Amino acid sequence: QVQLVESGGGLVQPGGSLRLSCAASGFTFSNYGMSWARQAPGKGLEWVSGIYSDGSDTYYTDSVKGRFTISRDNAKNTLYLQMNSLKPEDTALYYCAKAPTTAPIPGNYDYWDQGTQVTVSS
Repeated sequence: QVQLVESGGGLVQPGGSLRLSCAASGFTFSNYGMSWARQAPGKGLEWVSGIYSDGSDTYYTDSVKGRFTISRDNAKNTLYLQMNSLKPEDTALYYCAKAPTTAPIPGNYDYWDQGTQVTVSS
C-alpha cells in the first residue's frame, strides 16, 4: 500500500524558511518521479516542483524559482522541499505526489496524501 506522509509545515513570518519532508513507503521510491503540489484556500491544486526518479533533473513553477529547492534521498525513501524567502502567497496545503513514471510531469500523479499546512503571516 502506497503511503506518503508529509511533515515540516507550520506558521512562519514572511521572509522565513521551512523544510518539508515526505516519507514514502509501499513502492520502490527510486523508480518514480515525485512532485510537490499545493492548494491555497479557495483555489485549485497547483504544481510547485518536480524531480526525476534518480534526482538528475528538477523543475519549478515560475513563482518559486530561486526560492524553493526540491531534493530526494532514495536511500531513505524521502522527498524534501526547502522553502526560503517565503511570501504570504505561499500559504497553502502542500502535498507530495507520486508520478506513475520516472518523470515528474505536472498534474500527472497517481498517489498523494493528507498534506502539510504552510502559513506565511506576520
